[in-house]
Amino acid sequence: MGRSISGVRVPGEGRRGHLAMLLFSALVAGSFSLGALAADEISPTALNAARFAIAAALIAVAALATTGLPRSAFRAPWRYLVLGGLFSIYFVTMFEGLKTAPPVSSAAVFTLTPLIAAGFGWMLERQRMTGRIALALAIGAAGALWVIFRADIGALLAFEIGRGEEIFFWGCVAHAAYTPMVPRLNRGEPPVVFTFGTLLASCLLLFVYGWTDIMATDWAALPAIVWITLIYVATIGAAVTFVLVQYAAMRLPASKVMAYTYLVPTWVIGWEVALGQPMPPLLVMAGVGLTVLALVLLVEGD
Repeated sequence: MGRSISGVRVPGEGRRGHLAMLLFSALVAGSFSLGALAADEISPTALNAARFAIAAALIAVAALATTGLPRSAFRAPWRYLVLGGLFSIYFVTMFEGLKTAPPVSSAAVFTLTPLIAAGFGWMLERQRMTGRIALALAIGAAGALWVIFRADIGALLAFEIGRGEEIFFWGCVAHAAYTPMVPRLNRGEPPVVFTFGTLLASCLLLFVYGWTDIMATDWAALPAIVWITLIYVATIGAAVTFVLVQYAAMRLPASKVMAYTYLVPTWVIGWEVALGQPMPPLLVMAGVGLTVLALVLLVEGD
């Protein structure tokens, strides 16, 4: 049965939300693998300021070609600053964390966001959690921790978290808060228009915050991998995934939207192998398997 949108139940909308998040998980995984290759070559703030500028321009063109950009969509612009600030924190900490954390481990940290998102969903939208969802989130969190600690019981018991994983965790908290904030702050704007406002706000915030890093970057001397990463994260990792998340967030509870992050470590492993990296140890793969099981429990609960 479809999820309620603006008080009206629309058949099939929930299914479309799931498909949007399935595509999201595959696309966002590429940001981890490519980001790890470029993380040491450019400041995370400078990279993300550029990516949001490009993404905002692309989404503006898409909006003008479809729904337009009505003046009414920019009422209460503080809404976009809140959402843009949350996503800016997420992406900057992601690239900062990738300087020292392996892509698969960072993706595992990302899978903690459904559990955090469920908490924000309850606080902001009073979205209740069933026993099945609670079990799935617990299994997913256990799998994520197993990967983060590299299947090392001693490190897990001592809770020895790498610096990169610790930095990125706080970005994931911001990402988890973003998901339930979308339906709360949206006032009927189409996803593409709402995405443009969020991207524009992210761009402005990062240009103000990271102006020194932007000016200190020798853009002409950057290696090719930085430009490849920038183009990918701007067109696919930002513009497309922004629309997908906002589309799904209007049709699914926050915990289920973020449930698809459980697939990201699996996709990242695929990306890593495609880029010539070895497969993770079998014990680590067991944790990845738990995250996939968590996703199955959540999706079948619909």
